[in-house]
Amino acid sequence: MIISKNWLNEIIDLSNFSTEQICAKLNSIGLEVDSVTNITIPDNIVVGYVKSCVKHENSDHLHVCEVDVGNKVLQIVCGAKNATADIYVAVAMVGAVMPNGLEIKEAKLRGVQSSGMLCSSTELGLPKINDGIIILDDSIGELILGKELKEYDVLNDDIIEIELTPNRGDCLSVYGIARDLSAAFDITMRDAKPNSEEDRQLGIGRLLSVHCEDKISGAFAYRAIEINQSFKQRVKLALRAAIIDSDMSTNLERVLEYLTHYTGVIFRAYDHGKLANSSDEKISLTIKKLSNGAYGVGCNDKILSIAGISQSDEARVDENTKIAIIEASYIDPNLVSEVLGNNKDMKKDEFAYRSTRGSEPNLNYAMNILFNLLAKNNSISPYSGTQQVQLDKEQIAISFSASDISSMIGMQVSSSDIAKILKKLGFEISANSEKEQIYAKVPLYRHDIANSHDICEEIVRIIGIDNIPARALEYSEKNRINDAYERYKLSRDIRQKAANLGFFESVHYLFDNPIELKELGVACSSEVLLNPINSELSVLKPTLINHLLNAVSFNIKNSKRSVKLFEFGDVISKDGIQRAKFGFVFSGLLSEPTLLNGAKPDTINFIHFANLIQNILGKIELKKSNDIGFLSEFEQAKVYQNGEYIGYIGRANAIVEQSKDLFTTYICEIDFDNLKANKKLANPYSKFQSLSRDLSIIMPKDMPYLRIKELIEGLNIKSLKEFLPVDIYADESLGDNISLSVKFTFQDDAKTLEDEEIVAIMDEILTALKDNLGIGLR
Repeated sequence: MIISKNWLNEIIDLSNFSTEQICAKLNSIGLEVDSVTNITIPDNIVVGYVKSCVKHENSDHLHVCEVDVGNKVLQIVCGAKNATADIYVAVAMVGAVMPNGLEIKEAKLRGVQSSGMLCSSTELGLPKINDGIIILDDSIGELILGKELKEYDVLNDDIIEIELTPNRGDCLSVYGIARDLSAAFDITMRDAKPNSEEDRQLGIGRLLSVHCEDKISGAFAYRAIEINQSFKQRVKLALRAAIIDSDMSTNLERVLEYLTHYTGVIFRAYDHGKLANSSDEKISLTIKKLSNGAYGVGCNDKILSIAGISQSDEARVDENTKIAIIEASYIDPNLVSEVLGNNKDMKKDEFAYRSTRGSEPNLNYAMNILFNLLAKNNSISPYSGTQQVQLDKEQIAISFSASDISSMIGMQVSSSDIAKILKKLGFEISANSEKEQIYAKVPLYRHDIANSHDICEEIVRIIGIDNIPARALEYSEKNRINDAYERYKLSRDIRQKAANLGFFESVHYLFDNPIELKELGVACSSEVLLNPINSELSVLKPTLINHLLNAVSFNIKNSKRSVKLFEFGDVISKDGIQRAKFGFVFSGLLSEPTLLNGAKPDTINFIHFANLIQNILGKIELKKSNDIGFLSEFEQAKVYQNGEYIGYIGRANAIVEQSKDLFTTYICEIDFDNLKANKKLANPYSKFQSLSRDLSIIMPKDMPYLRIKELIEGLNIKSLKEFLPVDIYADESLGDNISLSVKFTFQDDAKTLEDEEIVAIMDEILTALKDNLGIGLR
């Protein structure tokens, strides 16, 4: 792949970087530089203007020219066939030393004085672009008489040849390499100038219609131009076409090859006159799939080209073409490779190499550059409008996290740096900040990228392998326990503990009965399933409790007197939010009547049920609640763990128990997504005995015990291991107060506590109660 510094500079600003720095960066990002060639115009070679050109009197092939070089007019004898008046030329002044070592001197040729030399491109050390002298134009910049050619960047350049691996078809263009350098140097690429169409231009619809027989794995764009006179190449384009060794036979095809090398888009041209009977006849191009699997572009039952593979001689443009149809195309490289692999004798042209490795799919970008270029040529009249067949192909989406990439690379790379690099390489990036995931849509020109490891390789390329610090090789097994496994393990442990305590697991549909939910007072989604199992299961269930209560009712009707059930599953709120929950139900007696319990076991109560839930979930806290409609207003509470709300607990109210023929029934529903696995910590224990004291205090009936609990905990008494309410007493003599008995347990890690120490602690507690809550001893 051949590029040049000035060519790259048209797409990305590299003015602050030397050629050596550019080559070093190309090598570091995996684009190996094979060679660098410097082109420099020698001193004393300037822009001149041929004012007159007459035949030499004593020669049939020499011309005598008057050449204006700004500050004077020189007489120069020239033997080039294309020497004529009214052209700009490269003039080697007397004293100039040419690249081949020739020094220009004053001379007489066939008796006529000559003061300089009109130069060809090869005499300047440039590739051959024509026969005869080089005719300059403003494509190299503003032509100023007497200005030295070494000051024109286009003519003084560094040509870089790159060796590419087969997977890097995206870099088979100057544009593709500039894209990689923009990421490597962290420079924004220049915006392409949009192509402006004049109102007076004829529309392409007068000449052409395009039909596609079926959905294809590619894209096509067509535009048209009229060639009014001899189509001449401008100097910059001709020079670059020579640098890339273009061997096209016509000027238009050389322009298209130049654009293909520039943008990566494959261009072809068809002669409208060879397909139509007159210049104003409308032709129709048909794109269809051929029997060999390739896509053919045809007209009047003639196959003009095999997309991405070859072009036939039918309707190929030549030097006599008046109206040309220009085609830009992209074909899935996997399809082209498969077709060529199955048809090894198929004729293919120079563009097939690009197609199999992946050409550029941005056809409009390349068309704009082409027509901006053609607009500067007076012999070209473009038609307005474009006929297109759009690409219908999904981009591959790859999900990964910054930690995944950092782990693979062996150094920390931030998600913002990853996103910035990938965006400059053409990836579409989105992120989920909550889960720290990055989603990258792979551009179609990077068909070699399929997974996060390929993404990692791109990041390493741009960062530079030399910038990754070396680390000693570690032989260690990776901890493969992740959040999903931890959640699974927690749910398994809860289910196992529930089973060990006599609960049976129940499993139900994700659907529920909207009528029963309404009677229960639980809101569900207003959207009814379009194809429900039956009318009783027509909405997504918002709670586990309704199904569990129905299961309890069924068991009681089958003579069970003690029913303990639990369920683990997902519920869908009325707003469509999905959550995982545990539901527990205990109804009837503490156990089934047997000889061992005298056939008269006690009935389940709130304290017993709450203790069972705590044995399953770990330590929990209950706070009074009365906002759950299907629970008794006197026996319900919110459940907290480590200060975070996780669910509710309570007794089913009388209406629910009666409507479903239940015994005394207690319910608990826990939000599993809010549960955290409790780490088991080994704490030292005291070898000294514990002591306990009871304290009876008078307090208002409406004062919650929670205020007393929080106050005592706030004292941070290290030797106070536990305190619990053990008795409540009330009679008429106490009025609006009650007597609450609290048992305190004390234990020190270093000694046995003395009575005086216990008394001092109790006094501290009483003082705090009196000062903060206004309560004291009975």
